[in-house]
Amino acid sequence: MSRTTPATRALDKAGVAYTLATYDYDPGAERVGLQAAEALGVAPGEVLKTLMVKADGKPACVVLASDREVSMKRLAAVLGAKSAEMMKPADAERLTGYRVGGVSAFGQKRSVPTVIDADAAALPSAFVNAGQRGLQARLAPADLVRALGAIVAAIS
Repeated sequence: MSRTTPATRALDKAGVAYTLATYDYDPGAERVGLQAAEALGVAPGEVLKTLMVKADGKPACVVLASDREVSMKRLAAVLGAKSAEMMKPADAERLTGYRVGGVSAFGQKRSVPTVIDADAAALPSAFVNAGQRGLQARLAPADLVRALGAIVAAIS
């Protein structure tokens, strides 16, 4: 497994301190973030999942704890939209350049607004996808907010 991805290059360029961890990705897992947490031996709230959504048809990226669900109503309000919905996996892959299960908020092909759940942003450190299935970067969520210019809001 390559440990250099568009996400790790973006992290390096932004000057974000992080460490990498790998795990055996299970493509059959019902919830990838929960499987990653179990494989890494950490609480599910310490592994953040990256979701791609559409708000009034416009793409956005959402980051929240793997054991939480995003409130589309709250998310739409934060983005100034009337509605929000999950992006189709094929559209997410085309937009980000990553495969589902390996989508990172960093190093996407196209820059889109990013919203991080307030509870996740408050953590001292957490794992985020590093741009490849089975590759996670442990970092301070505050660095994620700073590097991406992310919006912090209660969306779960």
